[in-house]
Amino acid sequence: MTPLIEFRDVSKIYNMGDSVVKAADHISFSIYKGEFIAIVGQSGSGKSTCMNIIGCLDVPTEGEYILGGKNVGKMNKNELAEIRNEMLGFIFQQYNLLPKLNLVENVEMPLMYAGVGRTERRKRAEEALEKVGLLDKEKHLPNQLSGGQQQRVSIARALVGNPSVILADEPTGALDSRTGREVLRILQKLHKAGNTVVLITHDNSIAATAERVIRLEDGRKVYDGPSSDPKAFVQANYHLDEDDDKEGGIE
Repeated sequence: MTPLIEFRDVSKIYNMGDSVVKAADHISFSIYKGEFIAIVGQSGSGKSTCMNIIGCLDVPTEGEYILGGKNVGKMNKNELAEIRNEMLGFIFQQYNLLPKLNLVENVEMPLMYAGVGRTERRKRAEEALEKVGLLDKEKHLPNQLSGGQQQRVSIARALVGNPSVILADEPTGALDSRTGREVLRILQKLHKAGNTVVLITHDNSIAATAERVIRLEDGRKVYDGPSSDPKAFVQANYHLDEDDDKEGGIE
Protein backbone atom coordinates (compact mmCIF):
# COMPACT_ATOMS: atom_id res chain seq x y z
CA MET A 1 0.00 0.00 0.00
CA THR A 2 1.43 3.39 -1.01
CA PRO A 3 1.70 5.96 1.82
CA LEU A 4 -0.39 9.10 1.53
CA ILE A 5 2.25 11.02 3.52
CA GLU A 6 5.90 10.03 3.68
CA PHE A 7 8.84 11.66 5.45
CA ARG A 8 12.15 10.30 4.16
CA ASP A 9 14.98 11.31 6.49
CA VAL A 10 13.57 14.85 6.76
CA SER A 11 15.58 17.58 8.47
CA LYS A 12 14.82 21.27 8.89
CA ILE A 13 17.84 23.41 9.74
CA TYR A 14 17.89 27.07 10.75
CA ASN A 15 20.98 29.27 10.98
CA MET A 16 20.57 31.61 13.96
CA GLY A 17 23.63 33.83 14.18
CA ASP A 18 26.57 31.57 14.92
CA SER A 19 24.30 28.69 15.90
CA VAL A 20 22.76 25.95 13.78
CA VAL A 21 19.39 24.66 15.02
CA LYS A 22 17.93 21.38 13.79
CA ALA A 23 14.19 21.82 14.33
CA ALA A 24 13.68 18.42 12.67
CA ASP A 25 16.52 15.93 12.73
CA HIS A 26 16.39 13.05 10.20
CA ILE A 27 12.73 12.15 10.76
CA SER A 28 11.17 9.29 8.79
CA PHE A 29 7.60 7.96 8.91
CA SER A 30 4.72 6.96 6.65
CA ILE A 31 1.01 7.75 7.07
CA TYR A 32 -1.58 5.80 5.10
CA LYS A 33 -5.04 6.73 3.87
CA GLY A 34 -7.69 6.43 6.57
CA GLU A 35 -5.32 6.59 9.56
CA PHE A 36 -5.83 8.76 12.64
CA ILE A 37 -2.36 9.85 13.79
CA ALA A 38 -1.26 12.11 16.63
CA ILE A 39 2.13 13.81 16.39
CA VAL A 40 2.92 14.71 19.98
CA GLY A 41 5.73 16.52 21.75
CA GLN A 42 6.51 19.41 24.04
CA SER A 43 7.72 22.86 22.98
CA GLY A 44 10.91 22.51 20.96
CA SER A 45 10.22 18.87 20.04
CA GLY A 46 9.82 19.60 16.32
CA LYS A 47 6.09 18.92 16.07
CA SER A 48 5.25 22.41 14.71
CA THR A 49 8.03 22.09 12.15
CA CYS A 50 6.58 18.75 11.03
CA MET A 51 3.10 20.30 10.89
CA ASN A 52 4.35 23.11 8.64
CA ILE A 53 6.06 20.64 6.32
CA ILE A 54 3.06 18.27 6.19
CA GLY A 55 0.83 21.29 5.50
CA CYS A 56 3.07 22.48 2.63
CA LEU A 57 3.73 25.71 4.51
CA ASP A 58 7.44 24.92 4.53
CA VAL A 59 9.84 22.48 2.85
CA PRO A 60 12.63 20.29 4.24
CA THR A 61 16.24 21.46 4.28
CA GLU A 62 17.31 17.85 3.79
CA GLY A 63 15.46 14.66 2.94
CA GLU A 64 12.17 14.27 1.06
CA TYR A 65 8.51 14.88 1.86
CA ILE A 66 6.16 12.94 -0.44
CA LEU A 67 2.45 13.86 -0.41
CA GLY A 68 0.11 11.82 -2.60
CA GLY A 69 3.10 10.57 -4.58
CA LYS A 70 4.45 14.09 -5.22
CA ASN A 71 7.77 15.40 -3.92
CA VAL A 72 6.75 18.57 -2.08
CA GLY A 73 10.35 19.69 -1.55
CA LYS A 74 10.72 20.23 -5.30
CA MET A 75 7.70 22.57 -5.57
CA ASN A 76 7.66 26.34 -5.98
CA LYS A 77 5.33 28.64 -3.99
CA ASN A 78 2.49 28.44 -6.52
CA GLU A 79 2.66 24.64 -6.64
CA LEU A 80 2.69 24.49 -2.84
CA ALA A 81 -0.40 26.70 -2.66
CA GLU A 82 -2.16 24.52 -5.23
CA ILE A 83 -1.46 21.23 -3.45
CA ARG A 84 -2.49 22.77 -0.11
CA ASN A 85 -5.84 23.76 -1.56
CA GLU A 86 -6.37 20.41 -3.32
CA MET A 87 -5.25 17.93 -0.68
CA LEU A 88 -5.24 19.53 2.78
CA GLY A 89 -7.91 20.74 5.17
CA PHE A 90 -6.62 22.81 8.12
CA ILE A 91 -8.05 23.12 11.63
CA PHE A 92 -6.15 25.57 13.83
CA GLN A 93 -6.18 26.42 17.53
CA GLN A 94 -7.47 29.88 16.63
CA TYR A 95 -10.51 29.50 14.41
CA ASN A 96 -9.44 32.12 11.82
CA LEU A 97 -13.01 32.88 10.78
CA LEU A 98 -13.68 36.12 8.94
CA PRO A 99 -15.85 38.22 11.29
CA LYS A 100 -17.89 40.02 8.60
CA LEU A 101 -18.89 36.83 6.78
CA ASN A 102 -21.64 34.51 7.99
CA LEU A 103 -20.95 30.85 8.63
CA VAL A 104 -21.80 29.48 5.20
CA GLU A 105 -19.71 32.21 3.55
CA ASN A 106 -16.75 31.36 5.81
CA VAL A 107 -17.01 27.68 4.92
CA GLU A 108 -17.18 28.52 1.20
CA MET A 109 -13.86 30.40 1.20
CA PRO A 110 -11.55 27.50 0.17
CA LEU A 111 -13.89 26.69 -2.71
CA MET A 112 -13.74 30.29 -3.95
CA TYR A 113 -9.94 30.02 -4.16
CA ALA A 114 -10.37 26.72 -6.02
CA GLY A 115 -12.63 28.39 -8.61
CA VAL A 116 -15.77 26.39 -7.74
CA GLY A 117 -19.01 27.99 -9.01
CA ARG A 118 -21.35 29.81 -6.63
CA THR A 119 -24.20 27.26 -6.64
CA GLU A 120 -21.88 24.30 -6.07
CA ARG A 121 -19.98 26.24 -3.39
CA ARG A 122 -23.14 26.92 -1.43
CA LYS A 123 -24.35 23.32 -1.73
CA ARG A 124 -21.07 21.88 -0.48
CA ALA A 125 -20.73 24.45 2.31
CA GLU A 126 -24.21 23.64 3.60
CA GLU A 127 -23.42 19.90 3.50
CA ALA A 128 -20.25 20.52 5.53
CA LEU A 129 -22.13 22.60 8.10
CA GLU A 130 -24.70 19.84 8.40
CA LYS A 131 -21.94 17.34 9.21
CA VAL A 132 -20.90 19.41 12.23
CA GLY A 133 -24.49 20.14 13.30
CA LEU A 134 -24.59 23.85 12.47
CA LEU A 135 -26.66 24.10 9.31
CA ASP A 136 -29.46 25.84 11.24
CA LYS A 137 -27.02 28.67 12.06
CA GLU A 138 -25.60 29.19 8.56
CA LYS A 139 -26.59 32.87 8.47
CA HIS A 140 -25.08 33.67 11.87
CA LEU A 141 -21.87 35.69 12.22
CA PRO A 142 -18.93 34.11 14.08
CA ASN A 143 -19.31 36.42 17.10
CA GLN A 144 -22.80 35.01 17.66
CA LEU A 145 -21.35 31.57 18.40
CA SER A 146 -19.54 29.96 21.31
CA GLY A 147 -15.87 28.97 20.97
CA GLY A 148 -16.80 25.34 20.43
CA GLN A 149 -19.28 26.24 17.70
CA GLN A 150 -16.68 28.41 15.97
CA GLN A 151 -14.25 25.50 16.00
CA ARG A 152 -16.94 23.29 14.45
CA VAL A 153 -17.30 25.88 11.67
CA SER A 154 -13.55 25.69 11.09
CA ILE A 155 -13.88 21.89 10.86
CA ALA A 156 -16.62 22.33 8.26
CA ARG A 157 -14.35 24.69 6.34
CA ALA A 158 -11.58 22.07 6.44
CA LEU A 159 -13.98 19.43 5.10
CA VAL A 160 -15.60 21.42 2.32
CA GLY A 161 -12.89 20.74 -0.27
CA ASN A 162 -12.98 16.97 0.35
CA PRO A 163 -9.28 16.98 1.32
CA SER A 164 -7.05 13.92 1.35
CA VAL A 165 -5.74 14.91 4.80
CA ILE A 166 -7.34 16.79 7.70
CA LEU A 167 -4.51 18.50 9.58
CA ALA A 168 -5.55 19.63 13.08
CA ASP A 169 -3.05 21.82 14.95
CA GLU A 170 -3.88 21.94 18.70
CA PRO A 171 -7.61 22.08 17.79
CA THR A 172 -8.79 22.09 21.43
CA GLY A 173 -6.19 24.56 22.74
CA ALA A 174 -8.60 27.50 23.04
CA LEU A 175 -11.52 25.45 24.41
CA ASP A 176 -12.65 24.27 27.83
CA SER A 177 -12.33 20.54 28.51
CA ARG A 178 -15.96 19.63 27.80
CA THR A 179 -16.05 21.51 24.49
CA GLY A 180 -12.64 20.11 23.60
CA ARG A 181 -13.98 16.58 24.03
CA GLU A 182 -16.84 17.41 21.65
CA VAL A 183 -14.35 18.55 19.00
CA LEU A 184 -12.28 15.38 19.45
CA ARG A 185 -15.43 13.26 19.06
CA ILE A 186 -16.08 15.00 15.73
CA LEU A 187 -12.52 14.18 14.59
CA GLN A 188 -13.04 10.55 15.59
CA LYS A 189 -16.30 10.43 13.62
CA LEU A 190 -14.53 11.89 10.58
CA HIS A 191 -11.88 9.20 10.90
CA LYS A 192 -14.49 6.45 11.17
CA ALA A 193 -16.07 7.84 7.99
CA GLY A 194 -12.78 7.16 6.17
CA ASN A 195 -10.95 10.47 6.52
CA THR A 196 -7.22 10.68 7.18
CA VAL A 197 -6.65 12.79 10.30
CA VAL A 198 -3.29 14.09 11.53
CA LEU A 199 -3.51 15.71 14.96
CA ILE A 200 -0.68 17.90 16.30
CA THR A 201 -0.64 18.31 20.08
CA HIS A 202 1.52 18.65 23.19
CA ASP A 203 -1.16 16.98 25.35
CA ASN A 204 -0.86 13.23 25.99
CA SER A 205 -4.56 12.87 26.84
CA ILE A 206 -5.53 14.38 23.47
CA ALA A 207 -2.95 12.31 21.58
CA ALA A 208 -4.43 9.17 23.18
CA THR A 209 -7.67 9.67 21.20
CA ALA A 210 -5.78 8.81 18.00
CA GLU A 211 -5.03 5.23 16.96
CA ARG A 212 -1.32 5.80 16.41
CA VAL A 213 1.18 8.16 18.01
CA ILE A 214 4.40 9.62 16.63
CA ARG A 215 6.30 11.16 19.55
CA LEU A 216 9.04 13.72 18.97
CA GLU A 217 11.74 14.98 21.34
CA ASP A 218 14.44 17.52 20.48
CA GLY A 219 13.64 17.29 16.77
CA ARG A 220 13.87 13.50 16.62
CA LYS A 221 11.31 10.72 16.42
CA VAL A 222 11.46 8.66 19.61
CA TYR A 223 8.28 6.57 19.25
CA ASP A 224 5.98 5.49 16.42
CA GLY A 225 3.28 2.99 17.26
CA PRO A 226 -0.16 2.37 18.74
CA SER A 227 -1.53 4.87 21.25
CA SER A 228 -2.51 1.92 23.46
CA ASP A 229 1.17 1.23 24.23
CA PRO A 230 2.34 3.02 27.43
CA LYS A 231 5.66 3.74 25.69
CA ALA A 232 3.79 6.24 23.50
CA PHE A 233 3.61 8.65 26.41
CA VAL A 234 6.83 8.10 28.35
CA GLN A 235 8.48 11.43 28.99
CA ALA A 236 12.22 12.04 28.73
CA ASN A 237 14.16 11.45 31.93
CA TYR A 238 17.00 13.77 32.86
CA HIS A 239 19.73 12.51 35.19
CA LEU A 240 22.02 15.16 36.70
CA ASP A 241 25.21 14.23 38.46
CA GLU A 242 27.71 16.33 40.37
CA ASP A 243 29.71 17.23 37.26
CA ASP A 244 26.55 18.49 35.56
CA ASP A 245 25.88 20.79 38.52
CA LYS A 246 29.36 22.28 38.29
CA GLU A 247 29.05 22.84 34.55
CA GLY A 248 25.78 24.68 35.13
CA GLY A 249 27.44 27.01 37.61
CA ILE A 250 25.93 25.44 40.75
CA GLU A 251 28.39 24.82 43.56
